[in-house]
Amino acid sequence: MPEPRTWQLATGSAALGLALAAAAVTAAGPWDGGQRTAERARAAAPVAGGTRHAPPPAPPAPAAPRRPAPAPSAPGVLAALHAPLPAGRAPDLAAALVPLLADPGLGPLRTASVVDTATGRQVYGEGAGTPMTPASTIKIATVTAALSALGPDHRIATTVTAAPDGRTVTLTGGGDPTLDPARLKALAADTARALKARGHASVRLAYDTSLYRGPARHPIGPNENIAPVVALMTREGRLDDSHKGPAPRAVDPAGDTATAFADLLAAAGVEVTGAPAPGPTPAGPPLARTLSAPLADLAERTLTHSDNDLAEALARQTALARKQPASFAGGEKAVHDELAGLGLPVAGARFADGSGLDRRDRVSAALLTALLTRAADPASPALRPLLTGLPVGGFTGTLAGRFDSAPAAAGAGLVRAKTGTLTGVNTLAGTVVTPDGRLLAFAFLAARTRSPYEAQPALDRLAAALADRG
Repeated sequence: MPEPRTWQLATGSAALGLALAAAAVTAAGPWDGGQRTAERARAAAPVAGGTRHAPPPAPPAPAAPRRPAPAPSAPGVLAALHAPLPAGRAPDLAAALVPLLADPGLGPLRTASVVDTATGRQVYGEGAGTPMTPASTIKIATVTAALSALGPDHRIATTVTAAPDGRTVTLTGGGDPTLDPARLKALAADTARALKARGHASVRLAYDTSLYRGPARHPIGPNENIAPVVALMTREGRLDDSHKGPAPRAVDPAGDTATAFADLLAAAGVEVTGAPAPGPTPAGPPLARTLSAPLADLAERTLTHSDNDLAEALARQTALARKQPASFAGGEKAVHDELAGLGLPVAGARFADGSGLDRRDRVSAALLTALLTRAADPASPALRPLLTGLPVGGFTGTLAGRFDSAPAAAGAGLVRAKTGTLTGVNTLAGTVVTPDGRLLAFAFLAARTRSPYEAQPALDRLAAALADRG
């Protein structure tokens, strides 16, 4: 059962408030790829059904630089504010939120937390400490842990290393699901130049995916929302031209990438004998490498488009940083320990995966608002992509098709939030600017919902109420 409402519970350290610049609300998100849904079948009220982060869509690339420039960041839409929420505001929030939280569309189980980021004070709570299935809002925790453990400038490398005799080269995956054909082609060209400089015009090709441990298949099973989680892949294993959303996925993304690399080496003038085969990476410096965009940009893409493949990659990068196996289990321990080390309320939390597709995940509304409040703290600049990557209500990412009708329209452009959707689970967590310019962090989690067509508008109305009356 949800715990009693609390409107003025002190939580965490004081944090500096941040507000959206109104002129930037129409800017596009930082990336153009990666939104997933947890299951693909549609739902029709009142029967629980398939899940969506946004309304269903209507029924050659130039070579990248060898060291890619940072992906475009979300626009500078945050400005520091110093004053706390005015005294006496909590009862006003209760009057606005209690009836909205009782909406039947949210099902029988719902929790809430609203925090004034300028003070860290919880100004509204309903079962805020109760762990719930978070769906994709768990990506807020995944991104926070990765940014904290690795820093926003971290890049993921894919390398090619030659054996001492030069007869074999090994393509080694570092866990970058954003590797694309243009970067793979540039990597092959660099490799060919290095081999020719050493007098080698014919090689065998091996590929190494040993960085990741444990099962590659997500517990959800074969699914168009996520590829096998392997350390070497191209375009997230997509078999079509899509950049986000469900897509047919490769059964063997690593083998397909190695085969494509062999063809690119041949086109660059180096003969590849035999078929690519798995093999260890030789000792020594690599012949060539390609780097992902900085982690800050990967974090933004993960949040803006709810990118499951990137989220799982970030969980494994966190595991490697904390000396844990790069696996589902290693990622779970690493994310938990990293957040606990930051002093965040992780009691009862479970991070069974990084994406939120696993129903065994558990996160409280209080933890989500604590993560967002920490990211707003001027003392935590490395966590700022957690805020800048959140979709903008009515404009970008998984919120592009929401906040488009009254009364939720009051939140358009003012709400930035991560969506969460599984069958029977609907969540929303993010930040909102109040009429007097304060920044509130909020999290609303609902379980046993009948349909996303009922639950999502109800969640939007809750967030919009903060923008309208907060």
